[in-house]
Amino acid sequence: MASHVSGSQQGSAAPTARGNGFATGWMVFAAVLMVFGGFMALFAGISAIANDDVFFATRNYVFRFNLTSWGWIHLILGIVLIVAGLALFKGATWARAVGVVLAGLAMLANFMWLPYTPFWALVLIAVDAFIIWALCAAPRPSGT
Repeated sequence: MASHVSGSQQGSAAPTARGNGFATGWMVFAAVLMVFGGFMALFAGISAIANDDVFFATRNYVFRFNLTSWGWIHLILGIVLIVAGLALFKGATWARAVGVVLAGLAMLANFMWLPYTPFWALVLIAVDAFIIWALCAAPRPSGT
C-alpha cells in the first residue's frame, strides 16, 4: 500500500518538475543559441555602423553601399534576441513565442545581409533556423 502512494506521488511529481517548460534540453539549447545569435547580430550591427561604406568592384563599375541602416537593424535585433534568450533561461513562457518570431526576422535580415558578408550571414541563418527548431521541438509546459 505504501508503494502505491509513493508511486502516485512520483507520477504527480514528474509533471511538475517539467511543468515550467524550461527543464528540457531543447529550451536550454534554444536559449544558448538565442544569446549567441543575438551577440553575433549585435557585433554585425556594430561593425556595419562603424565601417558603413562598402565598395563592390565589377568589370566596368564600382558600386558604393551605405550599411548604416542594416547595422541598426542588426543591432536592435541582436539586443532583443539577447534579452529574449536571457528571459528564456529564467523560464519566461512569452520568450518562446517571441524567440520564434525574432529568429524568423533575424533570418530575413541575414538573408538580405548575404551580399555584404556571405559566410557570416549563412552561419547566422543556420543559428536562427536551429533556434526556431529547438523552440518548436521542446515540449509544451503542462500548465498551458
